[in-house]
Amino acid sequence: MDNPNFKSGFVAIVGRPNVGKSTFLNRVIGQKIAIMSDKAQTTRNKIQGVYTTDDSQIVFLDTPGVQKPKSQLGSFMEESAMSALKDIDAVLFMVSAVEKRGAGDNFIINRLKEVKKPVYLVINKIDRISPNDLLPIMDTYKKALNWAGVFPISALQGNNVDELLTDLTKHLPTGPQYYPADQVTDHPERFIVAELIREKIFQLTRQEIPYSVAIDVEKIRTNEDGKVHIQASIILDHDSQKGIVIGRKGAMLKKIGTLARKDIEDLLGSKVFLELWVKVQPGWRDKSSVLKELGYKKKDY
Repeated sequence: MDNPNFKSGFVAIVGRPNVGKSTFLNRVIGQKIAIMSDKAQTTRNKIQGVYTTDDSQIVFLDTPGVQKPKSQLGSFMEESAMSALKDIDAVLFMVSAVEKRGAGDNFIINRLKEVKKPVYLVINKIDRISPNDLLPIMDTYKKALNWAGVFPISALQGNNVDELLTDLTKHLPTGPQYYPADQVTDHPERFIVAELIREKIFQLTRQEIPYSVAIDVEKIRTNEDGKVHIQASIILDHDSQKGIVIGRKGAMLKKIGTLARKDIEDLLGSKVFLELWVKVQPGWRDKSSVLKELGYKKKDY
């Protein structure tokens, strides 16, 4: 990289659960690297998405939604969200246009008052409200903080996203290109494969399976024919959930596997054979040893 004016920096995306942080990140990066669901707590580890242009690079941290922890896993997630605010160059505080400002927003705003770098207010989901309702929503937050900018966007449809990125880049320092231009995340493939499988479980089982599901990708092997063989276990909290995930004559498990396989093939650019197993580990969310096995390492936060 020979451009002396090249801008680069780390930007944290914070906000309550379900405001669209992962949708925004996937829109910007152009690939599905963060799990998307309308259930709370679907983003568990900080996912770094890398957005590179000819004259800038933004490394995004997509944090879990901040809410009062109900388990040891919840505590890890809340710590993860707040630790993302250390050593960053800017923050995007995302709120939903279809939800009123609440205690969770106020909690985050109070934390953001300690941040000395530019903080943007991003009002997402404007495609779901009348334009006449936008100004009152902006007024609700306008005086809460000294915002570097206020951007109403639709992460789903892309409205105003480019404008936000342009303004954000202006606030970044000149610096090195941290990642190659064609790299979109620093997470290993194993992690993203697990996220894609978990996303399908959230989408297909709806309210029947809450957040007590994790994925353990045990093996990723490329065969001689170039086909990628993946073995993964779906870890559940209760025996009663096993029948829901497997389904009648294995129909639900097959559907989860089929949809996940398509996304994994897009990610890896190869044909994939995906083998899924279902295991029950009661109370796994409160067992440090199991959390560490599944990738929730204390040192990461």
